[in-house]
Amino acid sequence: MAAPAVRMTDTKPAANRAPDPGPTPMMAQYIEIKAANPGSLLFYRMGDFYELFFRDAEIASRALGIVLTKRGKHAGDDIPMCGVPVERSDDYLHRLIAQGHRVAVCEQTEEPSEAKKRGPKSVVRRAVVRLVTPGTITEDRLLDPARANLLLAVGRRRVSESEFAYGLAALDISTGRFSLNEVRAADLPGALARHDPREIVLSDAIHADPALARLWQELPAAVTPLAQAELEPATAERRIREFYGVATLDGFGSFSRAELAAAGAALLYVERTQIGARPALQPPAREAGGSTLAIDAATRANLELTRTLSGERTGSLLDAIDRTVSASGARLLAEHLAGPLTDVGAILRRQEAVAFLVEDGALRRALRDALARAPDIARALSRVGLGRAGPRDLAALRDGLDAAVALAERLSLAALPADLGALRDTLGEADPSLAEVLHAALADELPLNRRDGNFVRAGYHPEIDEARLLGQDSRKVIAGLQARYAEETGCRTLRIKHNNQLGYFIEVPQAVGEACLKGVLRETFVHRQTMIDAMRFTSVELGDLESRIAGASDRATALEAQVFEDLAGRVMAQAAGIARVADALAALDVAASHAELAVELDWSRPLVDDGLAFAVEGGRHPVVEAALRRRGEPFIANACDLSGEGRGRIRLVTGPNMGGKSTFLRQNALIAVLAQMGAFVPASRAHLGLVDRLFSRVGAADDLARGQSTFMVEMVETAAILNQASRRSLVILDEIGRGTATFDGLSIAWACLEHLHEVNACRALFATHFHELTALGERLPRLDNATLKVAEHKGEVVFLHEVVPGTAERSYGLQVARLAGLPAAVVTRAGAILKGLEKAERSRPGRPKIDDLPLFAAIAPPEPPPAEPDDGLGAALDAIDPDSLTPREALDALYRLKRDRAARG
Repeated sequence: MAAPAVRMTDTKPAANRAPDPGPTPMMAQYIEIKAANPGSLLFYRMGDFYELFFRDAEIASRALGIVLTKRGKHAGDDIPMCGVPVERSDDYLHRLIAQGHRVAVCEQTEEPSEAKKRGPKSVVRRAVVRLVTPGTITEDRLLDPARANLLLAVGRRRVSESEFAYGLAALDISTGRFSLNEVRAADLPGALARHDPREIVLSDAIHADPALARLWQELPAAVTPLAQAELEPATAERRIREFYGVATLDGFGSFSRAELAAAGAALLYVERTQIGARPALQPPAREAGGSTLAIDAATRANLELTRTLSGERTGSLLDAIDRTVSASGARLLAEHLAGPLTDVGAILRRQEAVAFLVEDGALRRALRDALARAPDIARALSRVGLGRAGPRDLAALRDGLDAAVALAERLSLAALPADLGALRDTLGEADPSLAEVLHAALADELPLNRRDGNFVRAGYHPEIDEARLLGQDSRKVIAGLQARYAEETGCRTLRIKHNNQLGYFIEVPQAVGEACLKGVLRETFVHRQTMIDAMRFTSVELGDLESRIAGASDRATALEAQVFEDLAGRVMAQAAGIARVADALAALDVAASHAELAVELDWSRPLVDDGLAFAVEGGRHPVVEAALRRRGEPFIANACDLSGEGRGRIRLVTGPNMGGKSTFLRQNALIAVLAQMGAFVPASRAHLGLVDRLFSRVGAADDLARGQSTFMVEMVETAAILNQASRRSLVILDEIGRGTATFDGLSIAWACLEHLHEVNACRALFATHFHELTALGERLPRLDNATLKVAEHKGEVVFLHEVVPGTAERSYGLQVARLAGLPAAVVTRAGAILKGLEKAERSRPGRPKIDDLPLFAAIAPPEPPPAEPDDGLGAALDAIDPDSLTPREALDALYRLKRDRAARG
């Protein structure tokens, strides 16, 4: 065995080793600040760089691909170090945040000159001014303009001995959005998928709950636990009141204890990460339970609503329907798609706005042109509130307010439906006087950062103009002084120069310099430096001029900072109104996007009501049709009718692979989603009864991390559907039972069909290769058969992609194998095997047929458990809220219940 490595520094006797001098004052400061921020990479400001040391440097160098160097020693070892330039720090922050890291930004809080006053070895004071995390970034360069950057906080309350309800607080610090809702435990994964947060904060108790451990591990978002003691409902409610400066939350609405806990956790995390800066958050708005179409995480993934299975936006439904022209509109469109409505009235109001803009093409084009020029004022407003804004953010607010005023005037010329009228009224709240002030104050060309100066328009502030004039004219003044000194000395080569060490100085040849040290010239020129062939001087006049020039620059910078703070204060005084205007601009963009899409692709307005209809004529798959259109190929439209009186119908779809079964299933699910988000749909006609829950199990893959096979994943997802689907649900199932042995799979598929028909009674599309199941169409009254047409020409199979009533004669698997490129010998051999198997199948007597097997309807549903006699104890227990009781109150309640029980005998 190899001997363990020994560091040479350890081989010296202790008496011979130099004592460890300990960390330098700067490293001691770094270690102290790092210890206070253990979960973050520390960006430690040193001049023009943010430096990282020790383990942080090793992590950052690998993550960013930058060189790892060394700086001094600590505890006898070299200190790893790397750094990034301050001017390019946003680019590096973006890369670190994208990889899931958190960064603590540590700035110098005083000038080096102030530190020197405390002693020559004093260290410049530094402090962490901000924690940058995935859910709390606000800079445009770090954000995806078309995606909300949600921080999601989770709280919970106990609703029974074995069940919790979970409160969700969705907060976007970059726009001020703040919404609350509560879901039951079974719906928590789907709710998390709908919000699609960048970061989740929750109590350490929830994080450690074994029932949820796998959920937090599998989420693509960063997960941050907080101490449970800080998140008690009473503390959370007080934190919310203090943040908004109100005595009661009654004006915001009624919230559950779980929602309050979540909201308190969100605000606590914001306060910690922003370190004193207060974002302009809208008051929390509660989403009513069941207000959006429930779509679980598996269904969202299967239908590729906002991202494809590979995680890309391109190829998703969102990508196919997005015709927005602004970043805020794109974010709102994604939000609507993630949470389609279940309120028929709200759906119809959205449809009316879209229909109006479909009919009025001139208005639609004018609105879209104006919206395309409107900046993202929601995110600009947030940066102003946090003190991170630059001059361009103020300009964005100016231009956004201009756009709102212009759009309100344009909309005032038309008789609008309700939603558009409300948006017009909100846009009309934009204060034109604020925009006028911003126009007057801001220059045409603006720097990115306010510290760069020169963003105040000439003529707006006389003192700034005066200070700038001195700076701009300094060259002329210096040139005039140089000419006069040249004349006085008789030296035509005299020059007034500047460098960082000496400032301004007079430089003359050696011979002239000697003369300047004598006689009358000695009274004017003061010797500064002697060079090999030149001498340098200064003068009282030059010193005064230099002071005035430097002072003018500093004064102009200070005055511009004052102007910026004044303008920011005016903006924040109207923050609530500006936020409403931003929301209205986004909503108007979404309505115009839907209308543009409907006109461009000939989509129709669906009829949506409270019934159980599902009748689609000429339906198309929006994503597949877009792909075919790019290739110049047509899409074959198909009808689908799942309507039933009081109960939905089930359509059993058979046909070959590549025939279009999965496309047909998915397109009808997507049509339901589009209809309930208020958009038009890719169909010639559609009548849809409201869907409360949408389920889709189309395709599956192994889940190796869970140790689950493809078939296990399939069964888990199918179980969720059968256990949760209601009469109002829409269910899409594809190839149930194909992952196991033939008769096992057939029996599972058969039982699932019967359960959907008799128990769930929902509208469903069920695609299968088990042709035996088609016989159920004669025995289940609400099940009918459909198939994909196929033609054969000269021995080749042609998929027509047309759905027609009836059943498939065969699966055409060999033809698909041939198209896939299987060797001809393999295909030929497979054909011979198939004929042999079919012959043996036909020759085996006594095989059970589907007609011989009992119908599920004959099996009685399980009897409900007998009700226990009501002795009043249940009602008394229901009246008690354990979470609100003190220990003494809980003990009193227990004694009271015992006395009551004894009194009843």
